[in-house]
Amino acid sequence: MLVPLARRTLLHDWRRFLPAALAIAFSGLLVLVQVALLIGLLATISLYITTSTGDLWVGFPGTQTIDTGRPIRAGVEVFLRQHPAVARVEKLQWSGGDWRAPKGDRGGVSVILTGIDTRPDGGVLARAVTPAQRRLLMEPGSILVDAADLDKLGVAVGDSAEIGGHRVRVVGVTEGLRAIGGVNVIASLGTAARLNALGDSDDVAYFVVSLAPGADADAARRDLQRMAAGRQFEVWTAQDFADQTLRYWIFESGMGVSVAFGSAVALLVGVVITSQTLSAAIAGSIREYATLRALGVSMGDLRRIVLAQSLWLAVGGLLVAGLLSGLLLLAARAHRVPAHVDGGMILAAVAVVLTVALASGLLALRQLRRADPILLLR
Repeated sequence: MLVPLARRTLLHDWRRFLPAALAIAFSGLLVLVQVALLIGLLATISLYITTSTGDLWVGFPGTQTIDTGRPIRAGVEVFLRQHPAVARVEKLQWSGGDWRAPKGDRGGVSVILTGIDTRPDGGVLARAVTPAQRRLLMEPGSILVDAADLDKLGVAVGDSAEIGGHRVRVVGVTEGLRAIGGVNVIASLGTAARLNALGDSDDVAYFVVSLAPGADADAARRDLQRMAAGRQFEVWTAQDFADQTLRYWIFESGMGVSVAFGSAVALLVGVVITSQTLSAAIAGSIREYATLRALGVSMGDLRRIVLAQSLWLAVGGLLVAGLLSGLLLLAARAHRVPAHVDGGMILAAVAVVLTVALASGLLALRQLRRADPILLLR
């Protein structure tokens, strides 16, 4: 009886309870969108890993995130190829550079220069760079940039520019390789070496290892790491390296802490505003609650009615938050703003909304002390 009564009360006085539902909705919306943008933004750092098909990554010992790796000796490749589970080893060059637009109407732009194998079946960035684009990169000085960065660089496909004083030509664009701060530039290993002025150095940023079909990546990693004792490199599975990179940027860079603090403030504001709005709604219906007391409804039942109303408000808030979140994330995608939402984040947002609603309901219960039947005699 209590739940239908709570629902009918909300429907009858919906104008009174609408601000509370909106406060709950915007609390959930703010938290979900903040986290989606943070994860989407930081996930761009590990795109080199997640858009590649390699099973293992080999880099400098102690590397915490892909963008802070140091070069390792090219001779490591021979060692890796000796393992029976290894089917293929590819080099990945990584360096920085300074971009100069052809028209000279823009200042220098920092770029992240990545050199990859141009064979059509290459595994590095296989999900971002097509075989046709790899063939275009075979021409010396050819590069790819992300479509979202063309305006920043001041070029179009077919235009020429300079990186580190060397002439390059944009032969195509990628999708989804937008970087934080700088600009991702993809080139062949030969072009990357020339642009980075590596000279005779054969050092490599990373080796990306593809295993034979059926090989166990964890077992191969442990085996290679054991055999590599005393050598200056470390081996990670692709998933572990991607997760490690994301964790570093969330917890060590300070970005995650900042977003967590902002989300906590949003929750606190949501609880305070919602509880005050709900308290005002209860105060406005205090005579109705007093009537229920006069009819024999206990104070405990009244509390359960208020908490049931809070849960119904949470349902309404979830519907509004879901609709607005979907629209905002669609707008972000249309403008190539990185955002990531998965099932775990949605469940977390639902938990946040329910927490805000219940906390608000508990804070609003103090108004029920005024629901005395004697009010009906005034």
